[in-house]
Formats: sequence, structure tokens, C-alpha cells
Amino acid sequence: MSKSQQSPCPECGYEIAVAADTVKGEILQCGDCGMELEVINIEPLEVAPAPEEEEDWGE
Repeated sequence: MSKSQQSPCPECGYEIAVAADTVKGEILQCGDCGMELEVINIEPLEVAPAPEEEEDWGE
């Protein structure tokens, strides 16, 4: 990815700008609603709600 891109937040529609060095799988946060988002595609830029991490109680 050679320059920064934008993608709408799937929750609120806020345009999220990502840096040129953003990689697939990176977790971002929406600047408007605060939702955690995962970069699922770079070209074209696409974000989706980040998977919820479950507690690991040492099991």
C-alpha cells in the first residue's frame, strides 16, 4: 500500500484513515464510536469488527 487510505466503520460509518504501513490483521480503533476493528484487506482497504478475545484462565 503506497499511501494512506480510508474505510468506513461498519458500526457508525465514520471514515477511518489508516497509515501507509498498515498491515492485514492489524487492530485499529474507530475514532468516533471506539469499536475495535481488524484490517481484513489492504487493496482495497476493508475493516471489520475485531474478534472478541476470550479470557484464558490457564485451562
